[in-house]
Amino acid sequence: MAGSEKTPLEQDWILQREKAVAWLRVAFSVLAIAVIQLNPSRVARFPALSVYALGSFLFYSVAALYFVKVNRHGASRVGAITTSLDVVWIALIVFSTGGTRTPFFFYYSFPVITASLRWGFKGSLPVALVGVGAYAVIRLTLTAESVGEPLGIDTIVVRSFYLIVLAGIFGYVSQFEKMQNQKLLALSRTAGQVAALQERRRIMYELHDGILQSLATLILRLEACRNRMPQSQADIDRELRDIEELTRSSMKEIREFLAGKDTQPLVHGTLSERVRDELQFLRDGLGVGAILETEPEALKLPPDVEREVYYVLREGLTNIMRHSHAARAEIHLRQLDKTLEGTLVDDGVGMNLQTNSSAHGVGLSSMKERIEKLGGELEIKSSPGTGTTILFSIPLSTAAKRS
Repeated sequence: MAGSEKTPLEQDWILQREKAVAWLRVAFSVLAIAVIQLNPSRVARFPALSVYALGSFLFYSVAALYFVKVNRHGASRVGAITTSLDVVWIALIVFSTGGTRTPFFFYYSFPVITASLRWGFKGSLPVALVGVGAYAVIRLTLTAESVGEPLGIDTIVVRSFYLIVLAGIFGYVSQFEKMQNQKLLALSRTAGQVAALQERRRIMYELHDGILQSLATLILRLEACRNRMPQSQADIDRELRDIEELTRSSMKEIREFLAGKDTQPLVHGTLSERVRDELQFLRDGLGVGAILETEPEALKLPPDVEREVYYVLREGLTNIMRHSHAARAEIHLRQLDKTLEGTLVDDGVGMNLQTNSSAHGVGLSSMKERIEKLGGELEIKSSPGTGTTILFSIPLSTAAKRS
């Protein structure tokens, strides 16, 4: 993963980790100086070397902390350098403060832990082995002992084994944590991609079912006007005024959509009226025998049901205008206690749903998704030469709770 681009979340986590490591290093350096002040005999053998090792370690620790704080983007690049310096300085402190009898042996665990946090097993085990090697060299160098004989080989082996086991444990934990973090990041990216795809689909359907349908209706009305030019000027004037109003409404809808507002093409309670307007154009402009029957006559539907049903019916009527060449179209809406049932039937040319679904793909799929979004079901029946029937059923109890 080296060289792979880090996400802002990963970069922030790395920065927080390096800050914690830097502060811990400073704490270790201050603690070492405090211990020597309490027991000056630890530096009696090599006083100058001890003062240099402890003082320079404190200076280096403060400098590393300052670098991490001021250089946010370069904090992760100095890991290998600081780990190497930690091992060298700790070996020097161990050598100058008592050799194998030093109270600072556990300081070797610091670079082991930090290496495991940065690189897992690949970092912790090599650093532990280097620490064991340095400790063994000090054991063999008798001049490193401040007083008496060096510690027994059994104690050295136990301490070395402790350091390697510590490296294994922290390496495993760090490796496991990194794997889990990668899975979480992958899930996060996948969730983001799914959300983006859903938003694109929503925009596609809003454009198709709203603005594009309005524009398609405008085209059909303009064609109807051209065909009726020899007829009454009053009919043409009325049709042109309706086209102007539809154009203004579409422009307003586009502006609201671009501004991020929810477009409301349908005023609550006007479903039947709006559908009758669409059917009137089929009758007057295209000569299609179109009827709407509702039971009861005044439907009382939740707002979201009205909106989705209107879009579904308008899409079906647009398909009749553009593709079916039908002579008759009927819409039946029946409101029961807990269900709305609807049908849209035409006697047009029909279609092969197996081979022609791609030609009407967005329209048919959007109709189905709109009904299913309300918890309902939609079925399309059609074959060449037999017309098309669209049936849907929507549970009103579920829709009422959603509203």
